[in-house]
Amino acid sequence: MIQLSINLNKIALIRNSRDTCHPDPCEFAAAVIEAGAHGITVHPRPDQRHIRADDCVQLGKTSLGFNRQESKSEGAPADVEFNIEGNPFAAAQSSSREGVSDYPGFLQLIEAVRPEQVTLVPDTDDQLTSDHGFDIARDGARLAPVIEKLKSLGCRVSLFMDPEPSQIELIPALGADRIELYTESYARAHERGDFDAVLAQFQEAAAAATANGLGINAGHDLNLTNLRDFRIPELLEVSIGHAFTIDALRWGIPEAVCRYLEALSAQ
Repeated sequence: MIQLSINLNKIALIRNSRDTCHPDPCEFAAAVIEAGAHGITVHPRPDQRHIRADDCVQLGKTSLGFNRQESKSEGAPADVEFNIEGNPFAAAQSSSREGVSDYPGFLQLIEAVRPEQVTLVPDTDDQLTSDHGFDIARDGARLAPVIEKLKSLGCRVSLFMDPEPSQIELIPALGADRIELYTESYARAHERGDFDAVLAQFQEAAAAATANGLGINAGHDLNLTNLRDFRIPELLEVSIGHAFTIDALRWGIPEAVCRYLEALSAQ
């Protein structure tokens, strides 16, 4: 089955709107895992606008705890994966907010947490959200030693990519394990009701990834409506945060997770 990883950034964003520790991302991580999700995703940024470095450390400890559980509720996965996304070249940054620790730098954070998966994303500090994939032809030489370092820490490495086969075909030489297809263009086309051509681009990109021995993840603006039509052979994992948070407000966490799992099972 395609794995469902829940992005907790929006939960942290709600917390950060007040000088409080609620809602607690670790509490919500436990809730989505109890409901049957397969993993947790976070995307810390140097300004720590939502998920923070300290959250990542605590979530890493929590996810390891889930993996060690011998008894779980019916339907919950046997293993839980922690996925940290971010710009591998993001440097350390001092915090300007009282009570919030400094951002240690992305690679330093990964070394401290050692999540099961690291998804490298070429975002900048001033971006509202991720909006493009890597240009491997341009950035491959910089990425190769980073990927080697992350794999030495025991992390699976995925690269955030646009659906461009010519770029994807360059990735195996870098040593990465997977790609995460950046799906905003598909989501926008689906909203317009004319997504067949765009979906075909993603299917072609997925075929290139499979042909080159890469696993396939996907994420960004996927939701219960467009996910059912996202027919990608060999898809391993989707990461969903914004839409899931909205749906959890509508129906509660258990029902929202159930609906996403059902949508994935229909693939």
